[in-house]
Amino acid sequence: MSKLKPWVGNNRQWEAFSSYIDVVIEMQQKALEQANDNIMMYRSQGAIAALRKLKTLRDEVIETQRQ
Repeated sequence: MSKLKPWVGNNRQWEAFSSYIDVVIEMQQKALEQANDNIMMYRSQGAIAALRKLKTLRDEVIETQRQ
């Protein structure tokens, strides 16, 4: 986690990354809405869950730093 501190501590880089994640989440939500079968639906749901977890990375790194 300590190797991630410089990256998540840089507001400009983090905001750009976060915006990119938002765009990819939107794309996965569209794919989820248009899914024709359960497999595609589950894949999109999993991708959205993983992307949302990435958005919490900054908080996790900061919390680890405090301990």
